Amino acid sequence: QVQLVESGGGLVQAGGSLRLSCAASGRTFSSYAMGWFRQAPGKEREFVAAIRWNGGNTYTADYADSVKGRFTISRDNAKNMVYLQMNNLKPEDTAAYYCAAKYGSTSRGNREYDYWGQGTPVTVSS
Repeated sequence: QVQLVESGGGLVQAGGSLRLSCAASGRTFSSYAMGWFRQAPGKEREFVAAIRWNGGNTYTADYADSVKGRFTISRDNAKNMVYLQMNNLKPEDTAAYYCAAKYGSTSRGNREYDYWGQGTPVTVSS
């Protein structure tokens, strides 16, 4: 069982930055691929980024095309934390952002994730 709690959302002007954090419970955190998804009002939940630890100091990360080059996902297995650094934010990034966990490899499909946080809101003003 994994419990996830997001934080770090807020209101920011276009071009600004935010760093989202996700705290995870559980002793096998390093075995889970961690993902960030977002859902804007009236829209479906969409993939943002995901990361998997491969052992040692190597990771596999995946990004949606819409955020590639602006967002960076990272994790700290010692602290059971995953982060999403968001730079050069745009109004279209406005959404509730969710942290999710699945055992094994990363995936862009939200149905493949077993555990979800409650979400943290991000609003980007123009």
